[in-house]
Amino acid sequence: MSTLSNATNIFWQDCQLGKPERQKLLNQKGCVVWITGLSGSGKSTLACSLSSELHSRGKLSYILDGDNLRHGLNKDLGFKPEDRTENIRRTGEVAKLFADAGLICVASLISPYRRDRDTCRAMLPDANFIEVYMNMPLSLCEARDPKGLYKLARAGKIKGFTGIDDPYEPPLNCEIEIKEDDGDCPTPKVMAGQVVTYLEEKGFLEC
Repeated sequence: MSTLSNATNIFWQDCQLGKPERQKLLNQKGCVVWITGLSGSGKSTLACSLSSELHSRGKLSYILDGDNLRHGLNKDLGFKPEDRTENIRRTGEVAKLFADAGLICVASLISPYRRDRDTCRAMLPDANFIEVYMNMPLSLCEARDPKGLYKLARAGKIKGFTGIDDPYEPPLNCEIEIKEDDGDCPTPKVMAGQVVTYLEEKGFLEC
């Protein structure tokens, strides 16, 4: 057995109860809401507000926060491009499992590279991956700088920081785009409402 590669000695195990039965039990449809954007753009704020709004409607969700995942599942990864790709791949696989369980999985990560986000999209059936782009200007994110990371990056103390010396690749065809309205940022409740409306219209909040 030790001479066999993993690809030749593993098999998918099916069970009698599947995603349809779990979705019926929860009266909702499993999906992944993938929130992407620069550091400080409001991803975590939206994720928490969205989860609270769904909870108030009796819908079960779970947040996969990029920083939180790096405390456990992805704590062995750095911020080199290949590490970032693996970070997103692992998160996508976990998000896929949550969606298969019938939950609305809210993934909140910078996820700067378009290719990596598209790879996660390809893991799920059509329309079950909802990309939310926090389209906030760099100047606003840097002014907020809630973690003080932009200041460190500008001082050269952090290398490869997204938006400063590493690129962020905006989505080309995201399902939802959240941006300023005449220079004003929408409130967390308004942002969450925008996503909830989309989920309602697409039938994810019932089964």
